[in-house]
Amino acid sequence: MLSSKLEKKMEKILKLLERLGKETVKGIPIIVEGKNDVYALQKLDIKGDFILAKAAGKSFLDTLSEVEKKEKQEVILLMDFDKRGKEWTKRLTQHLEKMKIKPNSLFWRELLSLVGREVKDVEGLATYMETLRKKCR
Repeated sequence: MLSSKLEKKMEKILKLLERLGKETVKGIPIIVEGKNDVYALQKLDIKGDFILAKAAGKSFLDTLSEVEKKEKQEVILLMDFDKRGKEWTKRLTQHLEKMKIKPNSLFWRELLSLVGREVKDVEGLATYMETLRKKCR
């Protein structure tokens, strides 16, 4: 019984990641917190234009100006699922809307609802998926 529940969950996450991949192929940048988040997403076959929000010595405003330089009408927010990640998502959303850039937090919200208690950050997503695969075998 347990494995079918896990399989359904894994399937939902994989479909979500597939949709995310399709969006990034269109050139929509993804804002993540750090390099390890990028590595984890690349492991999950998400290629694309990543903006690191919390790279060394980078301020909140630096992140916003980097987004502005991309001249895109939309960005995907994929911050961590912890308290700070939620705060960053909220702040980024407010500022991006003022800049007339659509902040897409749909993937983040869906992932949060699927893995919220089990995965605290984007970086842990790849490992989590490996664990799910093993449990479903």
